[in-house]
Amino acid sequence: MTIENNHVVTVNYVLNTIEANGEKVFVEQSNAEEPLAFLFGAGMMIPKFEAELQGLQAGDKKSFVITPEEGYGERNDEAIAQLPLEMFKESGLPPVGAVLPLNDNQGNQFRATVVEVTEEVVIADLNPPMAGKTLNFDVEVINVRPATEEELAHGHAHGADGTATH
Repeated sequence: MTIENNHVVTVNYVLNTIEANGEKVFVEQSNAEEPLAFLFGAGMMIPKFEAELQGLQAGDKKSFVITPEEGYGERNDEAIAQLPLEMFKESGLPPVGAVLPLNDNQGNQFRATVVEVTEEVVIADLNPPMAGKTLNFDVEVINVRPATEEELAHGHAHGADGTATH
């Protein structure tokens, strides 16, 4: 079966970044016990990632590069927030490096990384962690199957076999 919209695609992958000097730096990888399963065409993945997989089948392997412009964009040095300490009364002050789930004024969810904690504020970087990075993927397609009606209604995959509950 060929990868196309409204199919659940299961892949194993290795993600490295490519630094300015050309060096590859390992970021993460999936494994046979926990492959990545996603609903193709639902907008949950980087568009370029999906474009690279379009038309592949189970067993196919592919390596490709996603530039910052095609991925998470360039880093914005102005995307820094000073969060009031009152925000952390219940949870306690986060450590440097912690990833905070936040909402903007329109209710959109995003994550910020704590870069400094002072006596007055928590300073957080609002850039996506992979912003400004060139991504190098090595992907193996494990399975391709039509999405279930429930997955289509929910807009996401329910695991490699469609039975996981969310």
